[in-house]
Amino acid sequence: MSSWRPSAFLLVSGALHVLAVAVWVIWPAQWWWPLLALICNHLLIAGIGLWPRSRWLGPNLLRLPASAVARGEVAITIDDGPDPQVTPRVLEILAQHGAKASFFCIGERAAAYPALVQAIVAAGHQIENHGQRHRNHLSLSGPGGWRREIGDAQQTLAQLAGRAPAYYRALAGLRNPFLDPVLHLLGLRLVTWTRRGFDTRCTDVDLVLQRLTQGLAAGDILLLHDGHAACTPSGEPVIVAVLPRLLALLAQRGLHAVALPREL
Repeated sequence: MSSWRPSAFLLVSGALHVLAVAVWVIWPAQWWWPLLALICNHLLIAGIGLWPRSRWLGPNLLRLPASAVARGEVAITIDDGPDPQVTPRVLEILAQHGAKASFFCIGERAAAYPALVQAIVAAGHQIENHGQRHRNHLSLSGPGGWRREIGDAQQTLAQLAGRAPAYYRALAGLRNPFLDPVLHLLGLRLVTWTRRGFDTRCTDVDLVLQRLTQGLAAGDILLLHDGHAACTPSGEPVIVAVLPRLLALLAQRGLHAVALPREL
């Protein structure tokens, strides 16, 4: 495995910290402007961590490679499962349309429903890493916290699926500078999305579909949820209502729903 390399932004941030310490040692009376520079730097780091599509903290897959674009492929990614009420229905819909998807599973939920993980794999879909416990404060973790959360899920999901995940998706896309070296150590790639429907909060199926398909093009990575899924006023999970319409629309546009590529 090659050694981890920090991004250009992190290298600049590190150099700024070294410079600030040097100024404090050599010109202690000038303490205020290095401190101001560091405060601004950390505010910028925090802001970048809140921007899911940023690549400033490390590599981040936002679109499929050019070869997939040429084939007219769109990646369907489904987070927060498996769910015993929703996931089987999602699998049925995907099978009816001959579509494949990547399921970003939570380790604890996968361990609770191992048969669903096996059903996902048996249907030709992929199991990917969405963390072991899905804790909201994970983006505030240090290296040890990231390593436990992602490493535990990697072990759980590899055992249940028979193959180790290749991708990790952070909760809501939130992260900090400690994530990228942990992913490198575990042999994982960070993936975000091109379009999301906000189907954990929005109960309007038409609006969710519009968000997923407005400007849709080959190479896009779409985000849906089989876990924590919102429900329509009639009680139907939003993903179950929107997925058939989404897949039909892809077919009309000559696009194909696929899982994320194992090799880039």
